[in-house]
Amino acid sequence: MQDVNEIKHLVDTRIPLLVIETYEEKKALDVLHKVADQQGKDLYRWSITEGLVKPNQGLQLLPKESSLMEPEAVLPENMLRQIKQMHKPAIFALCDFHSFLVDQPRVIRLLKDIALNHFNVPHTLVFLSYQLDLPAELARYSATYSLALPGDELIMEIVRDEAKQWSDRHHNTRVKTDNITLKKLVNNLQGLCVSDIRRLVRHAIWDDGELTEADLPRINKTKFALLDMEGVIQFEQQTESFADVGGLVNLKAWLTTRHDAFSSEESKLDRPKGILLLGVQGGGKSLAAKAVAGLWGLPLMRMDMGALYNKFHGETERNLREALKLADAMSPCVLWLDEIEKGMAQDGNDNGVSQRLLGTLLTWMAERKTRVFIVATSNDISRLPPELIRKGRLDEIFFVDLPDAAIRSDIFAIHLRKRHCVVDQFNLTELAAASDGFSGSEIEQAIVSALYSASAADKPLDMPCLMAELAGTSPLSVVMAEQIARLRLWAAERTVPA
Repeated sequence: MQDVNEIKHLVDTRIPLLVIETYEEKKALDVLHKVADQQGKDLYRWSITEGLVKPNQGLQLLPKESSLMEPEAVLPENMLRQIKQMHKPAIFALCDFHSFLVDQPRVIRLLKDIALNHFNVPHTLVFLSYQLDLPAELARYSATYSLALPGDELIMEIVRDEAKQWSDRHHNTRVKTDNITLKKLVNNLQGLCVSDIRRLVRHAIWDDGELTEADLPRINKTKFALLDMEGVIQFEQQTESFADVGGLVNLKAWLTTRHDAFSSEESKLDRPKGILLLGVQGGGKSLAAKAVAGLWGLPLMRMDMGALYNKFHGETERNLREALKLADAMSPCVLWLDEIEKGMAQDGNDNGVSQRLLGTLLTWMAERKTRVFIVATSNDISRLPPELIRKGRLDEIFFVDLPDAAIRSDIFAIHLRKRHCVVDQFNLTELAAASDGFSGSEIEQAIVSALYSASAADKPLDMPCLMAELAGTSPLSVVMAEQIARLRLWAAERTVPA
């Protein structure tokens, strides 16, 4: 009913051209039918295959001598001339008209004629397309409307309906699921239209008759593909496994206490906005970002700030706006701004691009209503503008330090097990002591290098080989000792240890 009321209001305010970008053409036509009935007007539908018809009657409106099979009977120019000659106000749904707005001066002029004559004959032309940009000479006579997306109740109704259909087909066998999974499923399906939701739910149920945690990553990946995000931001898969990573005790506790406030629409607490993860290169900031999504069971969107930049004027800012728009569509989700200083550093040598990017991001952060939790990572906080990292923009700054001995021991076990080594054959305590000052990535690389050495010697990896590799490695904490010492000293008084 919301769509009907809002579109009726647009028609009442005498807007001649209305753009509705949607994949749900049938739903849009149903809404326009109701609007037309309330207005006491006829509704006509045009497509390149059928020409101009009344959807509920299928009557051809062009002259009788023009057959449906003749190309001239369905040409946009002829259709618009027909509308221009009609004196009874009506609503016209023009389907997939985007192709006929490029290099078509007669078509554009006819549209403008109809719009200019609106106060004499108040026709309303509604463009239904998956994507459509009106030319500048028409845009001032138009409005754009987005159909309302399903809320929690309707999504749950669709899930129940699909589960019932499966049950009826399988001798009343119940679909296996649980309330926690259903709640996550409903959250993750937000931002999609009814038909897409129904298709994803049906695929998940009919695959095995179950709705489990294992279905959620696949649903999120498909949702990402449906929203056509590739190239702007990346979808990080398998984040659920990072919920159990070692260390990050303070970060996990902080996230646990705020989970309900973020996930629940009914919470009376302020919704968490985001965090900044500062740390040594290779120290585990990426792991921590993935842990946020894993702990909260949310999809993780990664935006490489450096990749936003484009040599053409205005394209960089457009890339950021598009990325933020897509993150809103994936809500609820975690948006990981990777190495944020690459996009927001104020060095004054980019003709003001970073300033405009900062303004766009700050405006979005202040005005967003969607459940998008920001996780920004940075190696050099000194390059970031203070208005971005102050309290209120982000909730907290966490410092991801080099791992201590206990965590280094866990890291060795994880990477040895990952490479099919028998962990019990290695003295993890001795390895942890020998790798003091190593980051997690440096430990992993030491294991990889040791495996190459062992393979060259035609023997399995053992303690002496791994210890020799560690002894021959100079970690970043040694190579850049002064810089890292300054960073740790600065972070000790200004951040929260992760």
